[in-house]
Amino acid sequence: MQAMVPAWYTVRTKPKHEHIAAANLRRRLAQAVFFPKIRLEKLTRRGLVRVVEPLFPCYIFLRCVVEEQATDIQHVSGVGRLVQFGHRFPPVADGIIEELQACFGADDLIAVESRLVPGAEVTAATGAFAGTSAQVLKSLPAKKRVQILLEILGRPTTVEVGSDAVMLKNNSVADLAPFLAAPDRQERLRV
Repeated sequence: MQAMVPAWYTVRTKPKHEHIAAANLRRRLAQAVFFPKIRLEKLTRRGLVRVVEPLFPCYIFLRCVVEEQATDIQHVSGVGRLVQFGHRFPPVADGIIEELQACFGADDLIAVESRLVPGAEVTAATGAFAGTSAQVLKSLPAKKRVQILLEILGRPTTVEVGSDAVMLKNNSVADLAPFLAAPDRQERLRV
């Protein structure tokens, strides 16, 4: 039997319903909810777009006394179920949630800006060269442009394009927000 004290628990949401589950848990149960999100640029069929996505798709964190509210939590709109192993709901250590919350703003959001620096590997997102690999030669932030090196007809060619016309090849969360995956942070979380 688990202790009757509030702790953080992981809630599995229905796909693409994290925001609905978080809002309903806050409103119906009046409990603390942590729903970390990240704003980044993605290459889509429409070109480069800025999107807000969950840091942990289909998962949010809830602070509650699980023994008193497990049934109520499972019946909240957007919630799939509480994460459990056997008949036990494993709590998430307060230190882990505090570390994560320290990285996020008041609205649980991190904005990750593109890192178009000289030497960065990019892919052309729009225009005649869409899908072509290139290397950044120079960033021109005042003009919101970037100078890239493309290989056209077998020879290197310098081209200046809008910074929204290219996308970093290394565009994973670990590449864009390395402070979330820093080795010293991982060591502290294991303790």
